[in-house]
Amino acid sequence: MHPALNIAIKAARRAGQVINRASNDLDLLKVSTKQPNDFVTEVDKAAEAAIIEILRDAYPNYGILAEESGVIPGKSAGKDEADAEYQWIIDPLDGTTNFIHGMPQYAVSIALAKGSVIEQAVIFDPNRNELFTASKGGGAFLNERRIRVSRRLKLQDALLGTGFPYRMLDKMDLYLAIFKELTEKTAGQRRPGAASLDLAYVACGRYDGFWEFGLSPWDMAAGALLISEAGGLVSDMRGEANYLESGNIIAGTPKVFAPLFKVIEDKLPESMRG
Repeated sequence: MHPALNIAIKAARRAGQVINRASNDLDLLKVSTKQPNDFVTEVDKAAEAAIIEILRDAYPNYGILAEESGVIPGKSAGKDEADAEYQWIIDPLDGTTNFIHGMPQYAVSIALAKGSVIEQAVIFDPNRNELFTASKGGGAFLNERRIRVSRRLKLQDALLGTGFPYRMLDKMDLYLAIFKELTEKTAGQRRPGAASLDLAYVACGRYDGFWEFGLSPWDMAAGALLISEAGGLVSDMRGEANYLESGNIIAGTPKVFAPLFKVIEDKLPESMRG
């Protein structure tokens, strides 16, 4: 196992401990609103601080992009160009709204990028004690067991994950039109509310595909590598690999991806097409 992946696992488990402790006292939780329907708690901040402390201790010169702290440059990034290429991408608690309500669907997500390429990925579900990991070129794993995307061949048999674009309410009509057509053309769609776990579920075959608009890099980075390493396909709405920049993502098994992409592409306005 790559040393950086080991450190990321250690950080994710430490954050999971912070989250699990806090889940026992939800009534005492202090919650603030970043923007409508977008919440942050003291747990998000404490979990992120725990992650950053471990990552910084092991790799002080790597940059960090974290949901609550934003961009943190490496300590000597200007001196060491090799290290400056690396950046940790962190979501300390993906699914905060679920967490606040006591709904057990949330996770810690940590990825390591070299330039624009994701090289290491960890998604940890502290409720189920499920640890998803991947290294570029090394495959994807769930609790150290190799995982692959499902063998589903047809869109009509596929179970999809998705999420409402709560940060982009102007896209709601477009989203609902796509949702309606895919509901008619698939076995069903699910919207549990933690994109990192949704992507992990594609990687291990629980979902056959996933699509969503308006995500942030920390929602997608680890999950996208998991899917690629598990034999699946990932792109933005243009069929390219710029999902971290655009915030729009489509993923699926090799056979489900193409028909899923076509349904979505046919509904997109010209401004969102390739």
